[in-house]
Amino acid sequence: MKLRPAEERDLPAIVAIYNATIPGRMVTADLEPVTVESRRPWLQAHAPAKRPVFVLEDASGAVIAWLSFDTFYPRAAYDGTAMIAIYVDENHRRHGIGRHLLTDAIARAPQLGLHTLLGYIFAHNEPSLKLFAAFGFERWAHLPRVATLDGNERDLIIVGKRIAS
Repeated sequence: MKLRPAEERDLPAIVAIYNATIPGRMVTADLEPVTVESRRPWLQAHAPAKRPVFVLEDASGAVIAWLSFDTFYPRAAYDGTAMIAIYVDENHRRHGIGRHLLTDAIARAPQLGLHTLLGYIFAHNEPSLKLFAAFGFERWAHLPRVATLDGNERDLIIVGKRIAS
């Protein structure tokens, strides 16, 4: 497998992986599929030196997962904090890819000028909560019933990890 910076040509794969999570109502608050065109500004807004997006390719060169570092809050005092997102193709889940990407995100954080990483995870998404907890992320916030998915109110958990002091 090869982890590399995402490029415009990767958007169809990034969008396909993302859209595949929407029906499960466990990973994203989007209720309808997104388009490549709608995600183009999102990718362009990610500065490679501070807020990169990476894709993970398998041996054939197919994108099977992606990782992004997203701005936590657009004020200068928060520049050292980023929210990370990890999305894995449904055919490659439960094979350690999430662990691989989270390990990489933690290792890269200091190079990106980050001292704190956050994850926004629905409370009913136990696999993701367990993954982040295994890497020392702690529950820093519990936002009750802030999302409504198919008529069901859902809680959001914000997990955090201090990378450097």
